[in-house]
Amino acid sequence: SELIKPYLGSKYKFTEIPKSLIFCMSKHSGPVNEIQWSPVREQSHMLLSASMDKTIKVWDAVDTGCCLKKYSCHSCAVRAARWSSCGRQILSGGFDSMLHLTDIETGKQIFSSKNEFRISTLKFHPTESNIFICGGFSPEVKAWDIRTSKVLRVYKAAVQQTLDILFLPEGREFLTSTDAVSRDSADRTIIAWDFQSAAKISNQIFHERYTCPSLTLHPKEPMFVAQTNGNYLALFSAQRPYRINKKKRYEGHKVEGFAVGCEFSPDGTLLVTGSSDGKVFFYNYHTARIIRALSAHKEACVSAIFHPVLPSLLATCSWAGEIKIWQ
Repeated sequence: SELIKPYLGSKYKFTEIPKSLIFCMSKHSGPVNEIQWSPVREQSHMLLSASMDKTIKVWDAVDTGCCLKKYSCHSCAVRAARWSSCGRQILSGGFDSMLHLTDIETGKQIFSSKNEFRISTLKFHPTESNIFICGGFSPEVKAWDIRTSKVLRVYKAAVQQTLDILFLPEGREFLTSTDAVSRDSADRTIIAWDFQSAAKISNQIFHERYTCPSLTLHPKEPMFVAQTNGNYLALFSAQRPYRINKKKRYEGHKVEGFAVGCEFSPDGTLLVTGSSDGKVFFYNYHTARIIRALSAHKEACVSAIFHPVLPSLLATCSWAGEIKIWQ
């Protein structure tokens, strides 16, 4: 992309909050569950989307706003999809319990496997590019190796569903957020795991009685944020014992049962989240104040993600199947 080229050599500067809509891309016929920019900087004009309409799409979301490729390997809703670290493959999982690794050029499946449960979240290991973890409608979370098409490890939690997975830096530990909230306690809502031994490190991280549909890591500080169904974002230390910061709560947006995603800007100064009323909220990370609320969609905005290279470009997606690009 000619627009990205001038930024490739330079250091990412201060993030600007986008002001205007550039593209509205609405070729999905069902809600969009997940969007992700290509992790390869030179190819970061490409945006991946996974939808309830059973398809995965790749868009040129920087120059043209056009759909480049469509993949229809799933027979049910695609709940999770992630770029491989090389940017040449897409890993996807859905409500058909299938896992697919698709070559983006040929559209062929490099790896396919039937899982025992419907998949709601997938994450690649941050340093071992052939390993990923998947979770969903099951008490178990599984680590897979693409090279052998086999399950490496099983992590057993006494829960019904895993909502999100977050690797901590270096990948020795990871967190899962679950739907285990009982009337008298909220232990197990967020669980920390040792990746190698599959041992539970802690299940006493978040004590409020709300599920956390998404987790995100700060790019520069050892902190992570959990989106909660209490309509606020909670801030935690990403180092043991993973304590909550009781002084900072990011409030103002609505979650209301949607799997609303949240993310930090690449420079770590802003925290951005979708909202069930269709807005996008930009919070100052340090003060927890709302800097701006953008009216982005008519239906729930489930994801808002900053471009990794261009300092003011933002992609959003909605329950109505729209993807919008803002600058």
